[in-house]
Amino acid sequence: MKALGNYEVWFVTGSQHLYGAETLKQVNQNSTQIAQALDSSTSIPVKVVFKPVLTTPEAITQICAEANNTANCIGLVAWMHTFSPAKMWIQGLKILYKPLLDFHTQFGRDIPWANIDMDFMNLNQTAHGGREFGFINARMRMERKVVVGHWAVDAVQKQIGTWTRAAAAWQDAQGGKIARFGDNMRNVAVTEGDKVGAQMHLGFSVYGYGMGDLVAYISKVTDQEAEQLVKVYSQEYSIATGVLENAANKNTLMSEAKIELGLRRFLEEGNFKGFTTTFEDLHGLPQLPGLAVQRLMADGYGFGAEGDWKTAALLRMTKVMDKGLEGGSSFMEDYTYHLDPANPKVLGSHMLEICPSIARSNSNLEIHPLSIGGKADPARLVFDVAQGKAVNAALMDMGNRYRLLLNKVDVVACEPMPKLPVARVMWEPKPSLEVATSAWIMAGGAHHTAFSKALTEEHFEDLALIAGIEFVLIDEQTNIHQFRNELRWNDLYFHISKGIFA
Repeated sequence: MKALGNYEVWFVTGSQHLYGAETLKQVNQNSTQIAQALDSSTSIPVKVVFKPVLTTPEAITQICAEANNTANCIGLVAWMHTFSPAKMWIQGLKILYKPLLDFHTQFGRDIPWANIDMDFMNLNQTAHGGREFGFINARMRMERKVVVGHWAVDAVQKQIGTWTRAAAAWQDAQGGKIARFGDNMRNVAVTEGDKVGAQMHLGFSVYGYGMGDLVAYISKVTDQEAEQLVKVYSQEYSIATGVLENAANKNTLMSEAKIELGLRRFLEEGNFKGFTTTFEDLHGLPQLPGLAVQRLMADGYGFGAEGDWKTAALLRMTKVMDKGLEGGSSFMEDYTYHLDPANPKVLGSHMLEICPSIARSNSNLEIHPLSIGGKADPARLVFDVAQGKAVNAALMDMGNRYRLLLNKVDVVACEPMPKLPVARVMWEPKPSLEVATSAWIMAGGAHHTAFSKALTEEHFEDLALIAGIEFVLIDEQTNIHQFRNELRWNDLYFHISKGIFA
């Protein structure tokens, strides 16, 4: 079963009638075999569907139109088996708005040195036809991923699989809905943004609700329903001593269970894919949603604290991309630093809302005071995160465009922090805390991020490419001088690109 099995990509092959019926028959057979191999690959989490070989402008335009109008088709993988004159592709590419992957491969891996003849050369013309196809994409400024290599090689299949995850996240975002309970945290800049622009460029829309709309759902949850959910908590987590035994704490946990059930029903009935809350607007709630938010994130919902709808949408896309992978993804915030010159690192956390999908082991369910928000002590899951590679990604509205900023990090062991009762993760940013943080701040990076131990920078770069937004990477090679220039060049490019290619 494919992790994203409801989605499919179409494998389309370009050729022409010049080579005769026998050659086209062989092209069809070879293309079918490649499509079947990709569909069987464990590295590709969606179905790969073979489509008949394309040899005319009319057939190409028709397949692009069909892809546009097929909801579960998330993109085209295009391969030029022979030479396919690129003017045939213009009309189809003009109307195509599904993601495109240009697959530059060849049916046979090796040249048959002793037997190669002109028949072989005419049939195996990827090196020739792929450049013709590449030109028309470049001439039309088509955003696409180019993958080069033999189709049976695992590394090649993994690149295609990474792109399909990004394409699935993009498809999921089209028409996606984010529920925003209350406004953003007052006077905060980075959590604001143009919601109309976001819907135009990224596909999702943001719906605002007062807390009373949510409280109405929570108030309908019965004690019996809450009791049943508390039993689930007991089965799934290690509950701290005194939580169930103490009447006040048990009442707190019951309140959190009602918040979860009411919030979940609100999101399900409204077909929402993410949501936000803010501690400055909790009217009618007994406590800040903590455990409820953590569990909803674990089920795939996007989330942003303090009304941060952009991070909620980004986390939802991250959750779609990481489905079936190990490591997990979560809402995150750079909270505080360890500035020892010999071993600098960042402590990531939040007041409550860190997803247990990234937990190192079984989470502890605890109740503690929260020195912000002015409400009752909230329930939350407390855990550390296993060491390993991870990424932190932030989405910002830069006024004339959206910027997706990513930093590669290494998760390291946390020292014991017995008085910090929240989920937390310690990391060392690449290439160093000083360079990474300077670059992040230079780029206007947000304090809220989508943190993932399941995904790599390639997933997010593919997503940005599909969305047509700016992608900025901070990694082992980052140099501040070059990074500053990259930001300047990007400013210029996105300022003039809308008109320069007309």
